[in-house]
Amino acid sequence: MRVLSGAVACLSVLLALPAFADDKGVFEYEKQKSAGDGVTKIVFIADAGTHGGRGNHEFMAGSILLARTLNEAYPQVHAVVHSTRNWPTDLSHANAIVVSLNHGQRAATDPNIAVAVRKGAGFMAIHFGVEVNKGEAGENYSRWMGGYFETLWSVNPWWTPDFQYFPEHPVARGMKPFSVKDEWYYHMRYVPDMKGVTPILSAVPPLNTVRSYPSDRGGNAAVYEEVAAGKPQVMAWAYDREDGGRGFGFTGMHKHDNLGNAGFRTVLLNGAAWVAKLEIPKDGVPSKPLEKDDLEKLIDEGKRAIEEKK
Repeated sequence: MRVLSGAVACLSVLLALPAFADDKGVFEYEKQKSAGDGVTKIVFIADAGTHGGRGNHEFMAGSILLARTLNEAYPQVHAVVHSTRNWPTDLSHANAIVVSLNHGQRAATDPNIAVAVRKGAGFMAIHFGVEVNKGEAGENYSRWMGGYFETLWSVNPWWTPDFQYFPEHPVARGMKPFSVKDEWYYHMRYVPDMKGVTPILSAVPPLNTVRSYPSDRGGNAAVYEEVAAGKPQVMAWAYDREDGGRGFGFTGMHKHDNLGNAGFRTVLLNGAAWVAKLEIPKDGVPSKPLEKDDLEKLIDEGKRAIEEKK
């Protein structure tokens, strides 16, 4: 009788768990949609294309890693990944949307994303996904995450910032100094007075990363003056929206290998968790160390998923 009672108790617990409890697959779109209100639903949208060959702009691979890690770290989270070939047409269920794209224009003008954000969904953009055109798209990004990459104002040089200091902010939990070479954008077009914006990653760039004359993405007088004066530039920022929602921008991740850096990875995970209004542990969102072979396998998995999930 004791054995039977124990079995019945275990069965009751299992029946009480969400349907996807044992299989929060990052491509289980319907399971995510049908999960109950107690589940935080994060939707990643990743570009199916790369930029400059294998290992560059591997956004599908990176999104799979981030989504899977969040699913493992939070029992109440179900994150899924769409590629741009399988762009989501329904985001009414989303608590947060994270885009990593070869230019963010499509996201910034997507009506389903706009509706989700108006309902309170968090919004996060990574690397080239932070760049959009001025006008409607720029205004949307400003509302959703407090800033964006604007040509003839922002710059996108390759350099190696040394991140030594972090603010008192949930996204900075667990952060330790790190330094990686990447195409780190800076000098975003922020909301006036950066109201609601908290810089998370800042450093002073070398003057040779910027030009003093107008260039689409290479420089202008305003940014040159700031760098020449030694003003720290922001590479990642958190945004508290006036409507109570949250936004996050992260300008690195051209190089897929940089996900092997624990500090780099933690900022991305913390940022995605924060925009989804999850509690971030004091040591940051936990993640497993990644070797070169692990990162290569993620690239292969991402490419297979793009073909299978069209």
